[in-house]
Amino acid sequence: MQMGMIGLGRMGGNMVKRLREGGHEIVGFDMNPESGRDVDSLEALVASLAAPRIVWVMVPAGAATDSTVNQLGELLEAGDIVVDGGNSKYTDDRIHAAALADKGIGFLDCGVSGGVWGAERGYALMIGGEDATYETVKPIFETLKPEGEYGLVHAGPVGGGHFAKMVHNGIEYGMMQAFGEGFATMMRSEYVTNPAQTMDSWRSGSVVASWLLDLFENATADDPELKDVPAVANESGEARWMVEAALELGVPTPATAAALWQRQTSRGGADDILRTVTALRAQFGGHVTKVDEIATH
Repeated sequence: MQMGMIGLGRMGGNMVKRLREGGHEIVGFDMNPESGRDVDSLEALVASLAAPRIVWVMVPAGAATDSTVNQLGELLEAGDIVVDGGNSKYTDDRIHAAALADKGIGFLDCGVSGGVWGAERGYALMIGGEDATYETVKPIFETLKPEGEYGLVHAGPVGGGHFAKMVHNGIEYGMMQAFGEGFATMMRSEYVTNPAQTMDSWRSGSVVASWLLDLFENATADDPELKDVPAVANESGEARWMVEAALELGVPTPATAAALWQRQTSRGGADDILRTVTALRAQFGGHVTKVDEIATH
């Protein structure tokens, strides 16, 4: 198939590589002239594609995606299709789909998982949108997914793909938090002398075996105690959206919420909170408040 790709960063660029290796004709555009782009504008991208066109948007969620989709709405024609493969919020998808539908342009939202390894391993894809639109683009999805039965799902109507990816990332937060808590507990125990090697042993035969453990082995190969890794973990929004959606749906999500709060804490936002707690404890209970005094207790 022929398709345009907007955004040639770590994800988009690798996806283009996999698609071209799969025999598809991909025209790439990126704002960065150093990106290896094929054209230098959205107008040139659209002009280079034969109708009916398929254009995949792989840019940061929010303003960048909104602007790109709006511009495509002015450039594309009835019968064309836009795929949003970024991490947009599922509620934004319905806004984009409705605006494009007014002009006869189809829309699919696609949650993508696989990171920088996707070009080699394939990508897990979660699609939202109408059946006919999905079937039109399916050969592209089939090339991007891993070989075998799994890795691709038509999750539901518009918004379903990004909703599924949001839940996927919430689960990912909880899994990484659990691995981190287990590693930290072993690091502080006299009973386990090599926590990294112990966790590596779980990669085979264990019920917690996973690709995350494979990646943990990579991370600890040269730094088994992770001393060179900063204790800061940013959050990109999906777990927060999942907790919000779960609250609206009446679903308890304590593991995801705990992992989310831990990431927020790591960014320093908890410093003032803990200083306040310490100061109040000192006021009503006479507890230690000075840093040098805490160190001696």
